[in-house]
Amino acid sequence: MLALRLPAALASAGTVFAVFWLGQVLFGSDARAGRAAPWRGLLVGGIGAGLLAVSLSHTVMGRAAFRANFLSLLLCLCLALTWRGWSKRSWQCIVLAGICAGLLPYTYIPARFAPFLFLLFGLSLLWPFNALARERIRDELPRAAVFLGVTGLVAAPILIHFALHPDHFFMRSDMVSVLRPGRGPVDSLVAIFNNVWDHLLAFGFRGTDYWRYNLPGRPLLNPYEAIFFWLGVGMALRHWPTRPAYRLLLLWLGALMMAAWLSRDSYVPHFLRMMGATPAVYLLISVGVWEVFRFLRERYFRECGVKSAIVLAAAATGWILAQGVATYHTYFDKWTAAPEMEATYDVGWTKLAQALNQHPANANTVYLIPRKRHGGHFGFDYLYRGAAQAHVIYTDSPSLAQSIESALVPRERLSEVRVVDWNPDASWAGSGYESITALLNKYGRYQGSAEQGGLQLHTFTDIAFDHPWTSYEYLEPLTVIYDGGISLHGLALGKGEFQLSTKQQVSLEKERFIWLAVQWQTAPGLEIDYRISVRLHDAEGARVYQNDVALLDHNNEMTSRWKAGGPVDNLFRFEFPADLTAGEYELRLVIYDSETHKPAAELDIWNTEIVLARLHLDDAH
Repeated sequence: MLALRLPAALASAGTVFAVFWLGQVLFGSDARAGRAAPWRGLLVGGIGAGLLAVSLSHTVMGRAAFRANFLSLLLCLCLALTWRGWSKRSWQCIVLAGICAGLLPYTYIPARFAPFLFLLFGLSLLWPFNALARERIRDELPRAAVFLGVTGLVAAPILIHFALHPDHFFMRSDMVSVLRPGRGPVDSLVAIFNNVWDHLLAFGFRGTDYWRYNLPGRPLLNPYEAIFFWLGVGMALRHWPTRPAYRLLLLWLGALMMAAWLSRDSYVPHFLRMMGATPAVYLLISVGVWEVFRFLRERYFRECGVKSAIVLAAAATGWILAQGVATYHTYFDKWTAAPEMEATYDVGWTKLAQALNQHPANANTVYLIPRKRHGGHFGFDYLYRGAAQAHVIYTDSPSLAQSIESALVPRERLSEVRVVDWNPDASWAGSGYESITALLNKYGRYQGSAEQGGLQLHTFTDIAFDHPWTSYEYLEPLTVIYDGGISLHGLALGKGEFQLSTKQQVSLEKERFIWLAVQWQTAPGLEIDYRISVRLHDAEGARVYQNDVALLDHNNEMTSRWKAGGPVDNLFRFEFPADLTAGEYELRLVIYDSETHKPAAELDIWNTEIVLARLHLDDAH
């Protein structure tokens, strides 16, 4: 655990010190007056670093083992070393700056925008491009060559890899890019504008709702920070032509925010993609504080230079300490204690591994643990070191039945199988367990469920291996073409290992459960995610039972992402309540839009309910 989290935590803490040093380097001297300005450097660096240290977002990110922590640290060090190397004519600092710049591509994808920062800032120093600028180029060229040479040498391995595998360079970017194929120029501009606006709101107005990055809704900056940030941005724009340090902060903010502005997914604003710009944000806050202090001192306290600086330092210290207390309370008492964190950080897998680690070896019992192959969590593989027989089963495997059978067949003394099931709302963990229980119910006997360590364990016995396992023996032909771009092409109904014909009445005795297999096909261009509703109606037509489930393919994708034209099988298990009176019932199927809840209708008939089978329920008691 320390190997995973300690380096990122140290990088996050180191960023605080790097911001303090960078603030001193950028603002510790007055280039126009040709003299040192230690108080300004100390206050700008100290306030920026202090507020960053007690930032809730920086605390959350720094304790979560994100590689983006290294981007913030290395970029701060690179800029501080570069500034110091050029101003002091220090070759050692320039080489170290090149090393830091060369390491940036190994950190986090937004680091790819750092070269634009270096290029734009370098060009800004040459404006206007005249004889003086050309002389400056000749003078600075050796240092620039050393910087670029060292950067290229350190970055060479990953650059060579991307040159040999260009698809790797664009893979993640293509997945989240705002500029999607088929979107016209006007639509692209509107999408970018909306995305930029949503991310600008993070500076004092609205934050991300994603628990992994933030306390939902909390903006990146609180109202006091936001006031000084926007003031700092305004003052930096005002002093853009004459003060390179202000210009650098604005270019830094713009260049490193591009990763967030040009990408979009479910989490907007995306605090993680903004991390490369975070140091610049807090330095701009401290610039805003400094400019307010300078204005008040020149207007009202001209004769109290040192005293007024001490008062500002004391007030800033109190502000930072108060905010630190608030952040501590928010982080430890609200954020980490929230029940949503269980799902956000996949705590179920940790609890499962810890619980099974305590179980002794038992040749008679096997635990089956459902997991999605695509997007699945692999913490269990790392944490489980117990003696109990436990197998992870990929519920999105096309050969699920054979996978379960192969996991169980070698067990000569097998007497029971326990299927792990999380909270029904925790789809991130237990998605697909119904398929496993449906198959075990088909080839074994359900003995009941029990809670253990916050988990549900479904127990099955009398497992049959006398013939190969399949989801169904055959599909009964049933074709239903719906008006929503999806069609039904067959079904199978059964109890235990026996498949039953839907052409005859199906009799259920004391054990009122069945399994149902259905086969679907989607049309090209389908954009709707469908769910099905399986309902039981009594002889008078009244609905007495209902079970709604999502339609997922073997990749656990919903219908809008299915491959058009290809068959998709679903297997479900349904258990009818024991308090239903004995008698005749109809099992019906409704398919509906999961977002609008509008049911799809059968073409030409315009019926929304399909009768799957007729059931007879005996007395369950």
